[in-house]
Amino acid sequence: MKRGQKSQRLISTVSNFFIFFLLAAFVTTCCIMLFISTLQESVGREFTENEIALAAKITMINVVLISVAMAIIDHLRRKTTVERPVKKITEATSKMIEGDFSVRIEPIAKLGSDDSFNEIIAAINKMAEELSGVETLRTDFIANVSHEMKTPLAVMQNYGTLLQTPDLSEEKRMEYAKAITDASRRLSDMMTNILKLNRLENQQIYPSPTTFDLGEQLCESLLQYESTWERKNIEIETEITENVLVCADAELLSLVWNNLFSNAFKFTEEGGKVTLILTADKEYATVKIADTGCGMSADVGAHIFEKFYQGDTSHATQGNGLGLPLVKRVVDIMQGEIAVESALGVGTTFTVKIRRTQDELEENR
Repeated sequence: MKRGQKSQRLISTVSNFFIFFLLAAFVTTCCIMLFISTLQESVGREFTENEIALAAKITMINVVLISVAMAIIDHLRRKTTVERPVKKITEATSKMIEGDFSVRIEPIAKLGSDDSFNEIIAAINKMAEELSGVETLRTDFIANVSHEMKTPLAVMQNYGTLLQTPDLSEEKRMEYAKAITDASRRLSDMMTNILKLNRLENQQIYPSPTTFDLGEQLCESLLQYESTWERKNIEIETEITENVLVCADAELLSLVWNNLFSNAFKFTEEGGKVTLILTADKEYATVKIADTGCGMSADVGAHIFEKFYQGDTSHATQGNGLGLPLVKRVVDIMQGEIAVESALGVGTTFTVKIRRTQDELEENR
């Protein structure tokens, strides 16, 4: 590879020399012919062959010297303004190919150089920064997935071993079997959420908007947790505006409500309250899901939409830190808004805004 590059450089140098040689020969010949013509008119006689031959030799030497000087000047110019920037860029990209995304290229001094190189350098630095962030996310994602998978697998392995104990009572057998079932369900839910989140982030899921009653969908999602709120004696309070239509992908939007309701009931202790409020204005339908659970600090609230982040480690076995990132991604795809308000020991309120249908906007005018 290096031999080929040297050969190309040699060919380029020779080509440049001949270009400058021809240019210098043309310019010098024109100047000499004009000089001789003027000199003949001034002197008034024809030059001898020896004088013409000497002039030709001097002209030839001048042409060669001028060509060499121009070639050297051009070589130094290219060395400074082209080859050095190209070398810096290729060295940096080679490091990126090897996986080093921390490399950054210093801008080239503008004196005598094309500013286009600085545009290329800025783009490469930006790319390196983005790739560095992606690599960090990838590494963290793999580490977190591995960690999250170990827990349910360890549970299944341990309780599976206990099930093999001789003379195991029926009560213990059912307890261990239930623990294995819960762990396998958690593992299955985690893998399902990973696949959904990956497809959403890679834009492999395309929303299929339909017009539907948002209040009905919210009630259907809430009723799925009826056994949970009855078991924990949780009070349910609803305030739902009727006939609020939205134009959205109903299946994707149901993921949002299911995850938010799941969190609300998970973090609300026995005897607590979960509130569902649906209001609407001319542009947006606003859904608020509030609970009287443990709440969270501002630091935790700033990270809850990050993958695998679990602010309450005491409930870590009940989730995998993928539900809220999934919610955030769906809301973004719907071009909606989501916000969270929370206080420790008081509870948490999620507010989701979804754009209403254009037909309803026209009806309300």
